[in-house]
Amino acid sequence: MTIRNPVEWSADQVRFTFNAARAAGAAFAPPEEAVGTPLPRVRRITLADLGEALRRGLGDFGACRTDIVFICVIYPLAGLVLARIALGYGMWPLLFPLVSGFALIGPFAAAGLYEMSRRREQGLPLSWRDGFKVFASPALAPMLELGVLLTLIFGLWLVAAMAIYAATLGPQMPASLADFARAVFTTPAGWALIIFGVSVGAVFAVVVLTISVVSFPLLIDRRVSMATAIRTSVDAVLLNPLPMLAWGLIVAALLLLGALPGLIGLIVVMPVLGHATWHLYRKAVR
Repeated sequence: MTIRNPVEWSADQVRFTFNAARAAGAAFAPPEEAVGTPLPRVRRITLADLGEALRRGLGDFGACRTDIVFICVIYPLAGLVLARIALGYGMWPLLFPLVSGFALIGPFAAAGLYEMSRRREQGLPLSWRDGFKVFASPALAPMLELGVLLTLIFGLWLVAAMAIYAATLGPQMPASLADFARAVFTTPAGWALIIFGVSVGAVFAVVVLTISVVSFPLLIDRRVSMATAIRTSVDAVLLNPLPMLAWGLIVAALLLLGALPGLIGLIVVMPVLGHATWHLYRKAVR
């Protein structure tokens, strides 16, 4: 390793900071879609395309798993912190909504993974640092806008989950996790909680899937607005209802498997799904 001149090193850091600030300033300006540029077009996909997207996602994960695991360790840590906060205040009914909420904010959290898949697809150099280059991208503003929207939906889901609990087993908080589990699985009110909770959660999941299944990869790949990205995602779902429903079920099942061992499995599940989503976008949008 070469030891550089301190003056030269400092000058490079100043230059890097200036360029990053300039890129950030440009990123927060809403992207202008060029006049006459054709809007993204969606195409039909099949269930076989879902399997192909997952295989390619596994390939991306295998090619740079050390760098990806370094990034994705934040997912289970964040989930454990949120769960610890909920349990610390005796909010046992929030445990499942918090864990299942990964499916709602996952498309935004995986933005760096889409960028890594894009770079690998183009044969560009790849390391964990490249996943953070989305923060210096012109797409940063619409991605943050869409991320805020998903976060609001996540918050509404938590509110709805607590409202369902209050209407069934509540309004008092259970004394312990054992008491809560016993009430959920052995009483009519608990069964009602499961039915209504899963049903309402499915509605939130479908909404998020519809507006975001290809939105974030599209924002990274092309200079479009958030509205165009959402409209394209909605069109992709409407054109391919069965494959997209199957994709949503695959995502939910894998996230559940990743969450079962103390959320640790998300270190693998999240990057595989993130990379696979990029390849699904490639198949669904042209």
